[in-house]
Amino acid sequence: MYSPENLPLNARRCLLVWVALVFSLPCALPAVAAPYLPKDDAQVLEVLASRADDPRQQQTRAWRAALARDPRDLPTALKLAHRYHELVQAEGDPRYIGYAQAALTPWWNEADPPVDVRVLRAVILQFGHQFAPALADLQAAVAKQPDHVEAWAWLAAIHMVQADYNKAREACERFAPRVPPLLGVACIASADAVSGRAVPAIEQLQAALARQPQAPAAERLWALTRLAETQDRIGRTADAERTYRQALQLGVDDIYLQAAYADFLLDHQRAAEVLVLLKGKTRADVLLVRLALAAHATRAPALAAWTKDLADRFDAARRRGDTTHEKEEARFALHVLNDPAAALKLADHNYAAQKEPADARMLLEAATAARQPAAAEPVLAWMKASGIEAPALQRLAASLKGTP
Repeated sequence: MYSPENLPLNARRCLLVWVALVFSLPCALPAVAAPYLPKDDAQVLEVLASRADDPRQQQTRAWRAALARDPRDLPTALKLAHRYHELVQAEGDPRYIGYAQAALTPWWNEADPPVDVRVLRAVILQFGHQFAPALADLQAAVAKQPDHVEAWAWLAAIHMVQADYNKAREACERFAPRVPPLLGVACIASADAVSGRAVPAIEQLQAALARQPQAPAAERLWALTRLAETQDRIGRTADAERTYRQALQLGVDDIYLQAAYADFLLDHQRAAEVLVLLKGKTRADVLLVRLALAAHATRAPALAAWTKDLADRFDAARRRGDTTHEKEEARFALHVLNDPAAALKLADHNYAAQKEPADARMLLEAATAARQPAAAEPVLAWMKASGIEAPALQRLAASLKGTP
């Protein structure tokens, strides 16, 4: 019987890894094309608002100090890099990815670094949508360590984003026996849910959650979020609402869950609730986009300030060559700025890199608004090939066919 306490460190971390990757690519986490690297060890990276007695932040400071004394202290470098990665997930601040890379500087350019460095390098590379080298690192990692659960989780997630569901499921099948049952089921169900097996995926997730009522909150949050998204995608709205609320009641501060539930509320014309749900959460671009959408729908006074802030952020990203934000910017351009041409250009380029359901929806919406149905052909082909069950996407595709 698996229990989190008996798992190795990488296995206990795998849930957070999977969630962070899946959400950073299609939806929630901002990414950076060129992570910021400090000029020297004495440079202040971040002033954290915290209590002096916060044990996690005390530990982070201790790791930074130890690494400043010995930059090649591999165990400390790995712990610090993982801590920064967790902070990206919790706060949505992409600077932490640069800090994680900085922690790995002594090994970053090595052709054959230690396996754990290789996996973390893949994590950082995928934030910039450098999927090919990320996959190469992960495949090399599992070739050396077939039991490396973190690497299998990332392999599954990248294949999901690239719509290679057979390879994603294969990776999940390698991942599942090495982790607690709820995580294994959730991984496989994530692949099944977008490849014509949504109802069995829902049933498997519900059964796994019922069997594991005492599973750690982070594990339950991941499974519940996957379940809610799948329920909503096939039109089980009431079930999805209940599941989202169960996930929120766990009290885990998770950007992806917040963004996913905000999208659910926006889709069901409950924009005012989004303003309450995300109040004060403007640091992460993806949450600010949803606040702007809600403000636009409700004509909230904050709309002008949020619109300017987002425009400035997206402009800054373009100037530094960062194209990883394009789905969110396309949504902003279409639904806030009412610029279908710009939205279509962004959505089209984004879909070439990642092919999650949210990316497909954005391209369908933009092609419809811009009256360019041919631009959505890649999405229509993906829908047919995957067998995805998604009435909302099917309605968009049907309306697109009638576009002059």
